[in-house]
Amino acid sequence: MNRKTLPAVLQAHFETNLPNYLDMLHQMVDINSFTAYAAGVNELGQLTAELFAKLGFEAEFVQSAIAHYGKHLVLTRNGRTNQTIGLVSHLDTVFPAEEEARNNFHWREDGDRIYGPGTVDIKGGTVLIYMMLEALQQHAPQQFEAVNWVILVDASEEAEAEDFGQLCIERLEGPDTLACLIFEGGSKVDDTYQVVVARKGMAIFQVKTEGRAAHAGSYHPQGVNAVVQMAHTILKLAALTDYERQITVNVGTMRGGVVTNRVPHEAESWLEMRTFRPDTFAETVANILALNGQPDVRSSVDGYASAVDINLYRQTPPWARNEATDRLFSVWQQTGQALGFTVLPEERGGLSDGNHFWQRVPALDGLGPSGVNAHCSERSEDGSKDQEYVMVSSFVPKATLNTMAVLNLLGAFDG
Repeated sequence: MNRKTLPAVLQAHFETNLPNYLDMLHQMVDINSFTAYAAGVNELGQLTAELFAKLGFEAEFVQSAIAHYGKHLVLTRNGRTNQTIGLVSHLDTVFPAEEEARNNFHWREDGDRIYGPGTVDIKGGTVLIYMMLEALQQHAPQQFEAVNWVILVDASEEAEAEDFGQLCIERLEGPDTLACLIFEGGSKVDDTYQVVVARKGMAIFQVKTEGRAAHAGSYHPQGVNAVVQMAHTILKLAALTDYERQITVNVGTMRGGVVTNRVPHEAESWLEMRTFRPDTFAETVANILALNGQPDVRSSVDGYASAVDINLYRQTPPWARNEATDRLFSVWQQTGQALGFTVLPEERGGLSDGNHFWQRVPALDGLGPSGVNAHCSERSEDGSKDQEYVMVSSFVPKATLNTMAVLNLLGAFDG
């Protein structure tokens, strides 16, 4: 195996077989796998297991901890050594079947673009895993046979269910695991690629305000308006957004009141906070909770005060820049340089499965194909709205980069 000639061999392999890979993707996209539609998620899991069985992988299905979700898929192929590499994707998408039908959102080819639910997030990533492993099996069989390959495919990533992260830790943690590679979509501009080395953490909060009801005409002064108090609190929360420090506080929902002729006695909002640095994350969580019990609205009659109750509902810590991820990134960057690519690090605002296990298993993300408009199903004639799509031209170079990087990680060319 020659470091200089192998990339051309791999590229030719991928180009020759690209129609087959796209046919796999087409089969996957045709299955509605909305997170809450367990039957579709499980159907896609079965199809994925059958495809990887051709490469010698054995399938295991693990029910999500949330009973009405589908089953996680674990595919394993034992090697001759203790060296282990994990590969992560997910089965679910964010699109209910009714939304796909309403927006005529399905497999659609348009030049270099293939539109459809999950094309880039993340069914295209699953196909890229297949491409890489098939090429290793055929063109680097010694390395392929030596490694313990563990493919973990999440049934409920879009719902941010946390049990899958623990599953990854259980199957991968240990001194012999070289990496866990995550195949979320990766950006590509010409010959410049970005791979993900850090992700924001997220904290979700419930905010409740309580006032005192009163007739809006006859007894308005006695009332304490919970909606007005919520407005005060929302402004304080929104003011915690700090773009220079990469902190965002987004109040996503608000409800309150019943009818217009009544001073509302209660209101509720939900918000999320995201940021990269663990210390900034903890600080901002504390700043949000510090607004607990700070009333702004009182009755003008007797001074009765509104109440503010803020609760931390759930949090996913940031995936911070770290030595283990940076070591993996350097392999991809050096591999790209040898191939004539520029590989840059990306710190991404969205979460992935990697947020749940990066501290226990060395991880690198954004290794899937490139595309745009993930989570979007609408399109408009003026082009202001467009649907999710993947770029066909990104599959071959990204598969070549990943395959060569894995071989470099394994030390296949040493000496």
